Amino acid sequence: MITTDVLTSYLKRALPDAEVTVTDRTGTMDHLSVRVVSDLFKGKNLLDRHRMIYQALDEPMKDGRIHALELKAETRDGS
Repeated sequence: MITTDVLTSYLKRALPDAEVTVTDRTGTMDHLSVRVVSDLFKGKNLLDRHRMIYQALDEPMKDGRIHALELKAETRDGS
């Protein structure tokens, strides 16, 4: 299990301008839907954006605090 604050702190280390929204999909806080809005995604395709997020969340993914992750990665202008 991971808290929203801890997950957000992992993402903000890698993406300091990120706006992060977390939704617990199952009530167990290990199956999450995460929306990340950052201008650091500009010029990056969807796969690269997801890689950036997965790299930021590498530790909690490996230690099992996050079991499943649904991602949305957008820039501030909606792209």
